[in-house]
Amino acid sequence: MTAPRKICVVTGTRAEYGLMYWLMREIERDPALELQLIVTGAHLEPRFGNTVDVIERDGFSIDARVPIDLSDDTPTGITNATGKALSGIGAALAELEPDLLVLLGDRYEIFAAAAAAALHRVPIAHLHGGEVTEGAIDDAMRHAITKLASLHFAAADVYRQRIMQMGEAPETVFTVGAPGLDHLARTELLDDVQIREALDIAGDAGYFLITVHPATLGDDDPAAEIEALLTALDGFAEHTAVFTGVNADSGSDTIARRIGEYVAGHPRSARLFQSLGQQRYLSAMKHAVAVVGNSSSGIIEAPACGVPTVNIGPRQDGRLRAASVIDCAADPSSVGKALERALDPAFRDICAHGEKPYGLPGASARIADVLRRTDPHTLRRKSFHDMAAMRAAS
Repeated sequence: MTAPRKICVVTGTRAEYGLMYWLMREIERDPALELQLIVTGAHLEPRFGNTVDVIERDGFSIDARVPIDLSDDTPTGITNATGKALSGIGAALAELEPDLLVLLGDRYEIFAAAAAAALHRVPIAHLHGGEVTEGAIDDAMRHAITKLASLHFAAADVYRQRIMQMGEAPETVFTVGAPGLDHLARTELLDDVQIREALDIAGDAGYFLITVHPATLGDDDPAAEIEALLTALDGFAEHTAVFTGVNADSGSDTIARRIGEYVAGHPRSARLFQSLGQQRYLSAMKHAVAVVGNSSSGIIEAPACGVPTVNIGPRQDGRLRAASVIDCAADPSSVGKALERALDPAFRDICAHGEKPYGLPGASARIADVLRRTDPHTLRRKSFHDMAAMRAAS
């Protein structure tokens, strides 16, 4: 009997784990595949919610833990953390000897995992490549991971085309949709009463679901950006502001501190949760009056829920947009006007019936099917697919 292929998944944040949850279940349940799991980054940090506990409560076995020390959010501190991730994940790969490494997205610890895999000659399958986020250093990290990877799962056709434009062979690039949308079909979400109880929101007042991360390529002061949002929120005192925790990026401490101060000063109308978990987060999104901030969830998941998004600043510049996404500058007036538009009944009707640019649920099963059918040994060497040369030859 042929031994199952060892498919290793690396996760460093609560958000990324949530996006890969159903793919991990698909791998776990497939007799032809064996799931290995490396946990690193914010998962192992108490100040980011110690979300490794969530992974364990979900019943996943963790094969390696790689702490990287996120106490310093300066560029030097992030550089040091990346180096620790490279070293630690490299050691884990040497011990686990996976046949294939699965990575999602664009963060620095995931870039380190990709570099470690390349040096250990472990083929990489990359999710959410080909996308553009012009306001974050993650943009360059994502494209670098694409070039280190040999198998690609794009969330939309335009992203598949961009991956091929980078020299990746068409037969290795698959449009599968966004795996995070699988929760909308496979996870039992809480109803409005249940999620309000979980969020400690009394009555039936509307609430904003807010996530703000640093725009790591901008020159703007993170304190000024979050201050613009908080000032605008004061004009909507009848709505509760539900904040989720900040990513472990350069400048995150400033944003986290200011949000903490705001919540402490508004005990009746503001809440802060370091991590809601995927079920509570998507339940909160489904019943929110708007998703606010600069997280990718406002670009990908919120439109699929039919919920308006107020996207602040440049962090998500370049990504596909649904009509439900309202882009605005990081100043109080612009944010206030965007919030007013999000609350307009006519606009909300557009959101409820709008396009879904990131596809429909089912991406995890589609990815697992490709992983099952692909021999990892065929991925260890790849050639640059020159689209210009192919066009000239034809």
